[in-house]
This record gives sequence, C-alpha cells and structure tokens, in this order.
Amino acid sequence: MKLYNYFRSSASFRVRTALQLKGLAYEYVPVHLVKGEQRDPALAALAAEHLVPVLELEDGRRLTQSMAIIEYLDETHPQPALLPRDAVGRARVRALAQIVACEVHPLNNLRVLKYLVHELKADEPAKNAWYRHWVDLGLQAYEAHLAEQPGAFSHGDAPTLADCCLVPQIFNAQRFDCDLSGLPRTMAVFDACMKLPAFQRAQPSACPDAA
Repeated sequence: MKLYNYFRSSASFRVRTALQLKGLAYEYVPVHLVKGEQRDPALAALAAEHLVPVLELEDGRRLTQSMAIIEYLDETHPQPALLPRDAVGRARVRALAQIVACEVHPLNNLRVLKYLVHELKADEPAKNAWYRHWVDLGLQAYEAHLAEQPGAFSHGDAPTLADCCLVPQIFNAQRFDCDLSGLPRTMAVFDACMKLPAFQRAQPSACPDAA
C-alpha cells in the first residue's frame, strides 16, 4: 500500500495511526500541502478532492477521506478492532470521532485558514481566535462525553477510531497554543495514547518529510 499524506495533516495522522495500530506496512509518499503539491496535475489526479490522505491499495485502487479509509482498514484487518462489537459502542465511537473530524477539523484545516487570511483579509490574531474558538467548542463537547463514560481511552481500555481522531487534533491545538487546561479527561486520554508506540510512530515529528 501507498499512503499519500502530509506530516502535519491531522487527517493523514489519523490514517497513519490506524496503520500503525494494525501493524500494516505501507509506503510513505509525502505531499507538501503548504507548497500546494496537491494541486500538481500528477498528484491532483489521485483524488477529486485534491486533498490528502489517499491510500493506494496493492491493486492500484485508491481510497480517500480518512474516516472511510480507517473503516476500510478495520473491515479488512479486523484486529485490533478500532470499533466496538456492540452497536451502541460503535455509535458512541463514531460520534466522538465526528466531533473532531466533522465539527472541529473542517473549520480549521489549512485551506480554510488560508481563505480567512487571503480572501477575507483576517489578520493573524483573528485567524488564531477563529481556530481556538472552534477547538474549544468541540473539545469541551468531547470532554463532556468522556465524563459520561470514563475509560482509559476515549471508549474503554483500548484505542479506537475516536482516539485516531483525537490525538492529531490535540497536536494541532497545542501548535496553535489553545488552552487545554479545562480538559482533564481528554488530556488523560491523549497521554494514554501517546504512551503507545503506534501513536509515537505516527506523530508528525516521526515522519520522513518533517525535517
């Protein structure tokens, strides 16, 4: 398999984590989003979205969208499972993952921040205030869900799809100096994740294009 991704892309980080948790080998193909490499004709042909990650399978077929890729990996390589066996548990994990992937991240990804600056003429303080507002709103909701059903990880005693989404978001929140002090349960889960080799190997600083 080949994973087209960018080291700071939180969506790419999610997929790298899932691949590491499942012990799956893959070829790392860097696509530098800040330099606009995703718009190069050869790379743009990989995905209609002009986004990463893109997972290219052994037969040449390509999968896009991090959540869909991770669920594909979970279905084709069931162990360790990233979704619980019970329907309510699966719904809870997907809901937690979607707080990050569908509510926080879409408002704060690189192309949105660039649009705020270049098209809407937001200055740096305004851009950062935008970023921190949506992170705080989403992570406070995440914290409330964890309070309802505490565990070592986001759901139970092993990492799930939710943790694959949470950890990259925390990395980005720290990079933007967001206030995370009011999130004790969320940060405890983050710390538990970062003790695992899979999360360590998937983090941005471990990527070959991070230098």
